[in-house]
Amino acid sequence: MIVFIFFITCCYLFLIGCFIYGFDKVPYFYYYEESLKNKFSVVIPFRNEAEHLPTLLNTILNLKYPVSHFELIFVNDNSEDASVEIIEKHLNNTSIDYKILQNIQCSKSPKKEAIKMAIEKAQYEWILTTDADCLLPKFWLECYNGLITKTSCHMVCGPVAYTHIHKFLDRFQAFDFLSLIGATIGGFGLKKPFLSNGANMAYRKTFFFHLNGFEGNTNIASGDDVFLLQKAIEKQPNAVVFLKAKEAIVLTKPQPNFASLKSQRVRWASKTTNYKNTFGKLTGLLVLLMNATLLATLVFTGIGSMDAYTLVLAFGLKLTIDFVLLFKTASFFKQKQLFGSYLICAFLYPFFSVYIATLSLFSNYKWKDRAYEK
Repeated sequence: MIVFIFFITCCYLFLIGCFIYGFDKVPYFYYYEESLKNKFSVVIPFRNEAEHLPTLLNTILNLKYPVSHFELIFVNDNSEDASVEIIEKHLNNTSIDYKILQNIQCSKSPKKEAIKMAIEKAQYEWILTTDADCLLPKFWLECYNGLITKTSCHMVCGPVAYTHIHKFLDRFQAFDFLSLIGATIGGFGLKKPFLSNGANMAYRKTFFFHLNGFEGNTNIASGDDVFLLQKAIEKQPNAVVFLKAKEAIVLTKPQPNFASLKSQRVRWASKTTNYKNTFGKLTGLLVLLMNATLLATLVFTGIGSMDAYTLVLAFGLKLTIDFVLLFKTASFFKQKQLFGSYLICAFLYPFFSVYIATLSLFSNYKWKDRAYEK
């Protein structure tokens, strides 16, 4: 048993060490205004987002980019609140080109359907996706424009972080999210990207159709970002880049309570069994094994079958290597103040991780007031 614990711990240390190395290999993109302006179609699916849309729309109105060079395509996924009226109220008296489409659900993945519909109606070559509960930075489009102008990329993945972090549950989610984005950036630095976030993502319209869009995973509710990235990596790995720019960080809020957090993370975890990316699968498996090993070691130590030194050493090594990656990521997002809660979050995380992984294998979940079967 001790040999197994030592082996898993060493593999985990190597993996996170690689992500730390990869994180530093992705160069920072320093924004400055380009004279050449690309045109963008910004796609925003929504369902019952009346609470969040006013804030998103205010950030859109503050974008520092010529309004003649972008359009907004909202796709209404059967909202039952005042979402449509809110969009019209904010944008009708502006010079922003926008349209609201009505999604017709034909599969188990209404969000993918909504995005595909919007792309088919888009005027411009570059598609940007975000979510209705996000906040967009004012130089968002300028950053994408600058990177696209300087590279020959076909797809760009951007940074996302939590905002409005107040209570302990918010800080716990923030650390979990930082670990994901740290691994995301690290994967790009290792030239093995396997994660992305549709709240901040761009790709060429022609590239999307070259990849056959979301074909092959429309039976999975989420994953419009990750599965599309995996297709892109298979076809043209050198055409995908990460936009490591602080001026491009899209913000979103953590889940308000544990029930909604559990539902969200189970949804995220459920799609991992459908990953085709071997590196992504191995990463998820090793992280789960590390957390499960710590829990098993805790149990064996509690019943006296194992010396506490093994538990302290394994947990201490994990704590240390995780800290380095999280600190680098938190520094990028200016969230170093979170580390006052690091120890307690690190202690609770193995329990949470194994719990979510177990639920994702056997239970169904809800998303946007809809039930989905495993």
